[in-house]
Amino acid sequence: MGGCQVVMIDDRAVLFGQPPEVITGPVRHGIHRLDTLVMRDSRERGDVLLNNLEFPLYHFLFISNGLQEGRKLRLVNRRSQIEQVMEVLRLTLPGPTRNELVHWNPAPEVREEWVNASEHFALKHKSGDVIHVQEFFEIHELDDGPVDGVKIASVGFDQYTVEADGKRLDVDLSQDDIVEPPYLLHPEQTSSKSITFGIDVLGGASGFSPEEASIGLVLSFNGNLMLIDSIPFLDQHLAARGVSKNQISSILLTHLHDDHCNLFPLMLAARRIDLITMREIYEMAITKLAMGLGWRRSAVAECFTFVELKPEATVPYYGLQITAHVTVHSIPTIGATFSLSHLGREYRICVVGDNQSFGEISEMRSLGLLREETEGSLRALYREEFDLLVADGGMGVIHGNPADALQSRADKVVFVHVDRLPDQFTSTFSLASAGKRYCVVDGDADLMPTRAINFFQANFDAPVPRMWLNALMSDRRVLTFNRDDVILKQGSESRGNVYLILSGECDVIWHDGERQRVVGTRETGDLVGEMAAVTGVRTRNASVVASAPVMVCEFSEETFHAFVRAEGLVPTLRARWQMRDRFARTPVLQSLSTS
Repeated sequence: MGGCQVVMIDDRAVLFGQPPEVITGPVRHGIHRLDTLVMRDSRERGDVLLNNLEFPLYHFLFISNGLQEGRKLRLVNRRSQIEQVMEVLRLTLPGPTRNELVHWNPAPEVREEWVNASEHFALKHKSGDVIHVQEFFEIHELDDGPVDGVKIASVGFDQYTVEADGKRLDVDLSQDDIVEPPYLLHPEQTSSKSITFGIDVLGGASGFSPEEASIGLVLSFNGNLMLIDSIPFLDQHLAARGVSKNQISSILLTHLHDDHCNLFPLMLAARRIDLITMREIYEMAITKLAMGLGWRRSAVAECFTFVELKPEATVPYYGLQITAHVTVHSIPTIGATFSLSHLGREYRICVVGDNQSFGEISEMRSLGLLREETEGSLRALYREEFDLLVADGGMGVIHGNPADALQSRADKVVFVHVDRLPDQFTSTFSLASAGKRYCVVDGDADLMPTRAINFFQANFDAPVPRMWLNALMSDRRVLTFNRDDVILKQGSESRGNVYLILSGECDVIWHDGERQRVVGTRETGDLVGEMAAVTGVRTRNASVVASAPVMVCEFSEETFHAFVRAEGLVPTLRARWQMRDRFARTPVLQSLSTS
């Protein structure tokens, strides 16, 4: 998968680097016991953070039996970075303190229930005292002396040596630029039509599955796309479904756990993303991301626009109604109901969020940890006549039980957080897995011209006059291309068309006569082929190849040329081409869009 390396010393495993879902790699290769984590000097590669300790810690405690055996997980790095990752783990494992919650000012009854749940689910000593995160670790700084006969030293940035039993091994991660998911993706080959209201599944398994991605959903509403939580390796999963990150306008974040909260790729989006959640979860998410990057919180917060939710209050959002509810989980967590009116009828999708089984919830209520109202409102979700109910079926200590939904009145019940449904439920419920789509309201052909107009206007600094929009859009057609189809061919003559990408992504490939290389990308909202219309050069100077299923709007090169000349937009386009050239010559910027 890249981004990490395992070194075996007898039966002990030392893991250098912890990219998302890293634990699935060792498990697939039969390595079930991790003893030491070495955090990398690099904090990120591409769109991936490299020191994600939450699931390696879970694996050590519960799969490797570290908790039962009273062992500690060795953690090696420089002191400042270790302190930051401990703060992240404190927020994602036991959760925020009562004082932090008071500062963020939730309703007092919600605050007390969150504190009670955190203490209830927390791991404890035999005395009953909560085990603090730091107590799970044996912390060492790089270049300390040998520990149990093993010495780990830094010899350069992302370069290390391991010495044991008179032997030395070099570990060099400095050239490890590409980090891929540790499982196979099954990308779409053809473009699927848009839907007016529904959900596409990026992944739906637990965070420990060696074959399936953890949870990620994309909500479609009126031509807009909203993430429900951000799956690890977000860009790759979106591309596999034929979706460009440029199509994502918002994310509803349910909670902070690593299999739900990977916000770093959204910081690299072409525009600011709306982050929709409760105040407490927002504050924790910004802190988590800042600590992971080593940035100031204010710098991270600038990448998002906060849209605040409150329990049981409905927030209007561009024609969508969002009603949040609080769930019972180990840290503050929410779910939401999404309502959309279409042709005089209301349609509703409920995403429950990570939630404990009702058996456990009833026990917690009997202990005075939860209010009757909380249990009642959660049970009511399973009696509502939703068009689609997406529920937690992960079972185990802090997840739901599919049996809780046996009396659901929803048209369709889909479970996430589970790798395989028990046999007794397979003819009753559906299992969310990558590539599935749950359509509530079918797509409308009129969405494509609307999307084309919106994207076209976004390409220019000034509003496009209505008369020009009419001229351009009256002579257009929508085309689809399969993954790997050639849209424009280097050296070919222009056929009098300009293209606007409506969905998907493309690679710009240049061939020098001996070899070819990718010199840029074009994504949703970008223009393709516009240079010929402006410069008059009829020969294509590079090929454009679909790297995912692509849908484009094709319109007249002649009309486009007249438009940019009449509106004085040629300098704007030339400045963008110059920027593209600079991006193409700077490797770290090659994946960015200039639009």
